[in-house]
Amino acid sequence: MTELDAETVRDYYRTFARVEATDTSPIYTTWAEGVAADDEVIGRLLDLPRPKRQANLLFAAARHLGAGEGSYADLRTWLLEHWEEARELMLARSTQTNEAGRCATLLPVLARIDGPLALIEVGASAGLCLYPDRYSYRYTIAEAADPSTSARTTGPDPARTIQLDPPDGPSSVLIDCELANASAPRGLPDVAWRAGIDLNPIDVTDACEREWLRSLVWPEHDVRRERLIAAAALVAKDPPRLVRGDLLETIESLLAEVPAGTQPVVFHSAVLAYVDAEARAEFASLMRSREDVVWISNEGAQVLPNIGAQVEAGVSGGHAADGRFVLAVDGKAIALTGPHGQTYEGLTPLN
Repeated sequence: MTELDAETVRDYYRTFARVEATDTSPIYTTWAEGVAADDEVIGRLLDLPRPKRQANLLFAAARHLGAGEGSYADLRTWLLEHWEEARELMLARSTQTNEAGRCATLLPVLARIDGPLALIEVGASAGLCLYPDRYSYRYTIAEAADPSTSARTTGPDPARTIQLDPPDGPSSVLIDCELANASAPRGLPDVAWRAGIDLNPIDVTDACEREWLRSLVWPEHDVRRERLIAAAALVAKDPPRLVRGDLLETIESLLAEVPAGTQPVVFHSAVLAYVDAEARAEFASLMRSREDVVWISNEGAQVLPNIGAQVEAGVSGGHAADGRFVLAVDGKAIALTGPHGQTYEGLTPLN
């Protein structure tokens, strides 16, 4: 391995520990710090294709195969003893985290689009985020807001917590989200059609596939794991249409299938980071050219530079992303969101 390549991987794992895992996963923080300082493990990672060196993929594969959730020393011993097994799984799988909680940060936008909606998710994994109309939401807001007729207040301070349920009653999936500088959505969207694109779609009806999705949830995130199990069970009763393919090669043909009389909405969360910069730029250009499509992106601040720059330059009030995603509509940054849907901080008024 070259020292330059090794340092790149070391920097990536240090950043993962400091920005992504800190304060949310002590185990992954410790593991990432350990990998960053471990030349032998880094050397093995460098034998993998670049997209397969990700911390989430390495750690999920190890846990999936029985490495446990102990110290870094324990992980290191397991990796060195089982590297071929871990390597095989990492080459076969990808970090297709399917976090239904992100629907809570998409909903403030989706609820304001005149329906019925035709949803297309890019990087859909098992398609759990294609069902924002089937989940219940509990928003805790920084400032009191008047609940609409479709919302009900809960908790010790009713003015601060609003719950939204599907028309047929509370869902088996309840998603919590903290709102700041924003009002809660007034209802759930009217979704008439839904489909997803993924290089390797996951069949939510397959028990082995669901087990891999559970392994992708970070160790300490029990609420997320329980939500995944509930969302997978709900979606398995009415599985989405998922198309295998590259986003640039597939999106136009799928848009051509959108039923007449519906509003096409293309969205993605934590997906474009796994696409090279040229393809990202081409996809963003394509989305901006489609005036008939509402484009919702929910990505890291550095993934789409033109959008991230709106936050960095203070266009949205000088907010810092601090590891959060930037939610944008048609290329305009409107909010900072928690990576797993746990928070939504508005940058510009949606009214």
